[in-house]
Amino acid sequence: MEIHHWYTKFMKECPSGQLCLHEFKYVLDLHGLTPEANSYVEQVFHTFDMNKDGFIDFLEFIAAINLVIRGKIDQKLKWYFKLYDADGNGCIDKKELLSIFTAIQAINGHTNMSAEEFTNMIFQKIDVNNDGELTLEEFINGVERDKDLMELITKSFDLSNVLKVIQSGRRHSI
Repeated sequence: MEIHHWYTKFMKECPSGQLCLHEFKYVLDLHGLTPEANSYVEQVFHTFDMNKDGFIDFLEFIAAINLVIRGKIDQKLKWYFKLYDADGNGCIDKKELLSIFTAIQAINGHTNMSAEEFTNMIFQKIDVNNDGELTLEEFINGVERDKDLMELITKSFDLSNVLKVIQSGRRHSI
């Protein structure tokens, strides 16, 4: 889709030009979520809200769409890291990863391992210094080194479903 199509769609859904969290959930038909899933949706929203003003404007929206569609894997991994690092301290601990994966399971509803198993497996594979925290460097290097882990992470945290909802202009659950 070209930018003017995205702009038309964005302005149709959000005439003010600024999408608040409530509108974000409405556009994507994300209501009645579990507290964990709701927390994840809020974290995604705040990650896309780059200037931290409480709204996603058109430029932030396009940047997010561009990342999902055209982003190189290292850009996506940096975005995933920022998303998982809920407290913004520059590291992902087990509690943060467990919380995010639990929320994603609540939204997607399909996985072949529990949130605890997933979290433990990630840390076992990529927490090189075994300090219970993943730095950005550990996260990117670990995921890029392990093809299976890369596939698992990109499938688990893929935002393509969100993008499909936006593209189609429908309001259906992801």
